[in-house]
Amino acid sequence: MGGALAYATFSIDRKTRVKKETDDSARAQEIKQEKPKEEPITSALAIDMVRLELGYGLLQLINEDSGYRLTDQIKALRRQLASEMGFVMPSVRILDNMQLPTNSYAIRIKETEAARGEVRPGFLLVMDPRGEPVNLPGEKTTEPAFGLPATWIEDSMREEASFRGHTVVDAATVVTTHLTEIIKDNTPDLLSYAETQKLLDDLPKEQQKLVSDLVPNQVSLSTIQRVLQSLLSERVSIRDLPTILEGIAETAGSTQNIVLIAEHVRSRLARQLSSTHSSENGFIPLLSLSPKWEQAFAESLVGQGEDRQLAMAPTLLQNFMGDLRDAYDKMAARGESPVLMTSPGIRPYVRSIIERVRPATTVMSQSEIHPKAKIRTLGQV
Repeated sequence: MGGALAYATFSIDRKTRVKKETDDSARAQEIKQEKPKEEPITSALAIDMVRLELGYGLLQLINEDSGYRLTDQIKALRRQLASEMGFVMPSVRILDNMQLPTNSYAIRIKETEAARGEVRPGFLLVMDPRGEPVNLPGEKTTEPAFGLPATWIEDSMREEASFRGHTVVDAATVVTTHLTEIIKDNTPDLLSYAETQKLLDDLPKEQQKLVSDLVPNQVSLSTIQRVLQSLLSERVSIRDLPTILEGIAETAGSTQNIVLIAEHVRSRLARQLSSTHSSENGFIPLLSLSPKWEQAFAESLVGQGEDRQLAMAPTLLQNFMGDLRDAYDKMAARGESPVLMTSPGIRPYVRSIIERVRPATTVMSQSEIHPKAKIRTLGQV
């Protein structure tokens, strides 16, 4: 289309020059063609917040006639994340990338590659919910979002796979699920200063007095942004924004430390956190930090107040990681995925260590367990 337009413009300009030799200047001015406006060079500075790049073999996933509904699933994903996490994620730009292998895709956050995967259009991916290998004929693979053993099977095997209790999904769902997890992992980076302002502006009228009292009199918009990012980094929903703002207001007079403010806000969200991490039977499965490690972390904190930092000896850290790994391996063998519970004073420091090796492990303090929540203690670390 662009080439045809350029060719047409060239032809018109050439005819104009011919007529200019025979017609008077007024007539020539009438037929003179306007030059197309050039796109501002500043447009090259804009970046895609979220981009999904598809190899040639996956372009059929965005073809409406194919029935794979990838674009529809992504639209539903944005609505789902808004409901779950509390803010509307940026639009996902879908592009073809001929440099990718045929059936591969890449997910980019702010145009930096965050993940890559491979799917088989026309086939179904089968996984055992327990994480065991799938004993069905097909192409063995690894599910890209969670790293589970999986198998690509033909559609004719769908009923057999479902009968065995396996999870069965199509290629588009695999891509969407992977995209969901990557976005959740990078949500703090997607919550911009402008988006934070929009969240405050969109609050109901009865909440605007709280906003005006808080910003900028007590805290800056940047402080609110960083507190929200801290919550999102541990996949804590910010949908209950009024409660979060109330928690910030309660601590703003005594500290501007983001960690301390965020910890207080988490305690205000105890009901939400307890509900989020309750299992189907209504209990929160817990592993508690042993008194030995509670003391070790407390004694490894140096500095006072806002300057407090963790300075644990490397050998002690390695021992802690070993104990943590052993405890969670035992829980995994029992099909459990418990929350690690600590005292409030050391929770953020324990989490900062664990997130390096077990980012999916939830760390909560006693103050974040709602008084009416039911707990089930499974052991100690």
